[in-house]
Amino acid sequence: MPRHPTPAFTPPEWLVRTLGTLKPNPAPVPWPAVVRAAVAMSLPLALGLAGGHVAYGAIASMGALSGVIGDTASAYRMRVINIAVPQLVGAVGVTLGTLVYGQGWLAVAVVTLIALVSGMISTIGAVASVSGLLLLLNAIVGAGLPMPGPWWLAPLLMTGGGLLVLALALLAWPLRQGRAERFEVAGAYRQAAALLEAAAGDPAAYEDARQAVTQSLNQSYDLVLARRTRDHGRNQDLVRLVTQLNALTLIVEAAPAAHLSGLPLPPEVPATVRRLAGAVERGEPERIELALPPAESPAGRAVEHAVQHAAEALADEDPHNVDDRLGTPGALTQRARRAARNVLISAESWRYGLRLALCIGIAQALVSLIEVPRSYWVALTITFVMKPDFGSVFSRAVMRAVGTAAGLLVAAAVLAEVPRGWWDVLVLVVLAPLIPALTPRGYGYQTAAITPVILLLSDTMNQQGFALVMPRLYDSLIGCGIALVAGYLLWPESWSTRIGDRLADAVADTARYVEMAFLDPATPGVPDAAARARMRRRLFRDLSTVRSEFQRALTEPPPTGPRAAAWWPLVVAVERVVDATTAARVRIRHGADRPDPEEPAELCRHLEELADGLRDTDTLEAVCVPMPEGDDDSVLAPLRREIQAARAIASPPTATKGRAGN
Repeated sequence: MPRHPTPAFTPPEWLVRTLGTLKPNPAPVPWPAVVRAAVAMSLPLALGLAGGHVAYGAIASMGALSGVIGDTASAYRMRVINIAVPQLVGAVGVTLGTLVYGQGWLAVAVVTLIALVSGMISTIGAVASVSGLLLLLNAIVGAGLPMPGPWWLAPLLMTGGGLLVLALALLAWPLRQGRAERFEVAGAYRQAAALLEAAAGDPAAYEDARQAVTQSLNQSYDLVLARRTRDHGRNQDLVRLVTQLNALTLIVEAAPAAHLSGLPLPPEVPATVRRLAGAVERGEPERIELALPPAESPAGRAVEHAVQHAAEALADEDPHNVDDRLGTPGALTQRARRAARNVLISAESWRYGLRLALCIGIAQALVSLIEVPRSYWVALTITFVMKPDFGSVFSRAVMRAVGTAAGLLVAAAVLAEVPRGWWDVLVLVVLAPLIPALTPRGYGYQTAAITPVILLLSDTMNQQGFALVMPRLYDSLIGCGIALVAGYLLWPESWSTRIGDRLADAVADTARYVEMAFLDPATPGVPDAAARARMRRRLFRDLSTVRSEFQRALTEPPPTGPRAAAWWPLVVAVERVVDATTAARVRIRHGADRPDPEEPAELCRHLEELADGLRDTDTLEAVCVPMPEGDDDSVLAPLRREIQAARAIASPPTATKGRAGN
């Protein structure tokens, strides 16, 4: 009988996506951060060896490790916040952990409560997330390792190690003030040039370019807003950056009109925007001679006008003349009160805090109450795996196990072959730079870089040598298992995504944007251009969050991953609705007839119906009725088509299949 070949095993798509995260992300090596890591982590250990207190040096090097993890900002002012604030919060964590070391149930209760607080504050923002991470990590280390000296010495040494990283990061600040901010804004100009190049080309390339512009603008706005909390109105360079961002907004708003027109822009247009980027980098008022060919369409004229406006803004020696669209951030105390209130009333922050507290409580009980050879590494693993803003818990558990195994291979070679003492300093000089170098490559690579460093510093304190390696691997696997069971499988929300609800909110916000965009400016109380610009930026920031949630959900096992994939076409459709709205506004600004008030009101109603339907799929079939045909000559005709396309995508079968988090 003929033999039939055995079919090859085809792994499920969700597993392929999860393992695909092992592929390194393309990223340049941050050489300054690499050098800082080598110096900041090896110097404390060298001083401890020289002074005969090697354990003190190891603790300070652990603090430096925390500083290296937070050393990610390019702007000097942001480095102060990103490193100093988490270090101070981490000092509180190690103090509390040290005070309950070896206290059994008290240690379990205190560390579990810290985990609840850490999880809740991690939902506030990036700096709060790192602060929550260090609060819990240092508490776990303090409760799991015997610290030398009085209770206050370990926090002091750890904070000193982190502040050493900060001091090294600020060395060149007097010579390079404002450079990072200028480079960030210049990068946004270059991304806008790429967007103009892709405007009439492949739709997928245009979508990628628009996402890159959105991300770059968000980073630039965040950086400028962080500076202007104190400096606005007093720093002329800062005001100039604000002006340049305002001018860039007009270019980005004109790009959708060029894209919808289908006519390619002359190559001189994006080339001119790149010349403007060079002028932004140089930081001085500079007049750029424009050599743009005559525009052949209303969209082309809109782009040309926006580029001319940007060139005038760069040449103006008194940027105070330009209207400020960014707005002034509230006082620090006001924002802190608002953040604290939001955390306390947010169901999401309580949900995540309780999940993290449950997992940490189980791990700490395993370490503190049960006579098994387990260590603080179990809870340490859970802390990294359960971070909500780091990605999927499931994929991170897999990556943590793989990364730990790779890091332990390096640690095994070091602990087995390298003599203790001054050789440890040389090993840190080699291994510490791998942390900032590999962190941008992916979570598994970061884990592989951090693991041997922590093991080396731990061994410096307890002198267990090679015997540390296999127990730490078992601890990591146990921690991953606890995170998967108690932090993932036992929670219904793990089997769903939050894409639907968040997308519904974005659609409702889009309806308000459409309503605001086409109001007659002569009407009393109509929001000005600055308010519209802020709303559009907020919309795309929210849609970026939806995209991030989508990418996270794709790596989850069934049924979450397949359900999440069904939402993707609608995410893109909503972004196109926002683009079409902006393009219509640009056309009106350049001569097109303003629509009758009833037309945008009707479109708003259909968007609001779509948002309601996304929140409740049982009523989606009733609200997804065909839209009446409109005037094809209206300036809102492209917007109407995009809304029709979005409603067609949200048909009952697709929406029911994609319903995952509502």
